[in-house]
Amino acid sequence: MSAPTVPTVPTVPTAVPPFAGAGRPGSPDLLRSVFRQHAAGVAVITSRDGGRPVGFTATSLNSVSADPPLLSFTIGTGASSWPAVRDSEYLGVHILGEHQRELAGLFARSGADRFGPDTGWAAGPHGVPVLDGVLAWLVCRVVARVPAGEHRVIIAQAVVGDPAGEGRPLLYHQGRFNALRD
Repeated sequence: MSAPTVPTVPTVPTAVPPFAGAGRPGSPDLLRSVFRQHAAGVAVITSRDGGRPVGFTATSLNSVSADPPLLSFTIGTGASSWPAVRDSEYLGVHILGEHQRELAGLFARSGADRFGPDTGWAAGPHGVPVLDGVLAWLVCRVVARVPAGEHRVIIAQAVVGDPAGEGRPLLYHQGRFNALRD
């Protein structure tokens, strides 16, 4: 009786072909150019500076962990809202809807009266300003402020919130606020 024949497995080339793209060296301009291609959700972060409400538009919001419920965002240390974020124990995080382009622009504009008469809001849990008409909001306790260049990565734990707003999310892409398209 002869031994069974073992099928031959084709060999796979182990050499990797050279990359054909030229690429550009890493730089602030390269990073900005690449991230203009990345669509991001739009959030407004709020806090208090003494008794005064402060806030800014953020597109760097990320979910970090479900258990415990952690999120992160970044803020430049030169931003007008940085002192409040640096010193606050609690912050508000608001997910904006496509109907809130003007609000996103207002909170992104330097020197704007962000909490003027046209901005609907109320003092929420822990005294954090909570914006009206958003898709969802959270009040979070800051657990870490991590240095990252001229920015800080803020890590915060959700303590209370409401995901029940209606509408579709506002996006930021190519340097503009945009609506989600099907």
